[in-house]
Amino acid sequence: MTLFHGSNADFDKVSLDFAKDRRDFGRGFYTTTIREQAADWAGIICRRHKTKTAYLYTFEFSAVDLTVKTFGAISRDWLDFIIENRIRGGTQHAFDIVTGPVANDRTMDTIGFFLAGIYSVEEALRRLEYMEPNDQLSLHTAKAIANLRFIRKDKWNV
Repeated sequence: MTLFHGSNADFDKVSLDFAKDRRDFGRGFYTTTIREQAADWAGIICRRHKTKTAYLYTFEFSAVDLTVKTFGAISRDWLDFIIENRIRGGTQHAFDIVTGPVANDRTMDTIGFFLAGIYSVEEALRRLEYMEPNDQLSLHTAKAIANLRFIRKDKWNV
């Protein structure tokens, strides 16, 4: 499987030491199967951090002998999982890999209204079901990272 990672950081080795906290599926290294999505992420990160150089990393990945949690679609289970990881921080599970829809800018408003008590879980899920989120595959253990094989790194100015 080909995976992409967009960033403003230039690196030669993937390390969980640099993983950000309070992410959808917990602290981990986030990738996607959609090249354009990773390139967009790189641009967003550059603008957010006021940096000018974006990087798009391409990897080959094989999930050999790994524990995987898959969310096939936005669901109550997906919503609960994201909220748990975003509120508590760290990694609130024991999976090597988690894959599923992205809680992006379109979905985060709805999730925020749910957390504030404005939307019930039923209303939040009803609103979320009409969104077409991109995918993400997050790696949470050294064992998972060891299954990544670097292919290339593209660099451009934002």
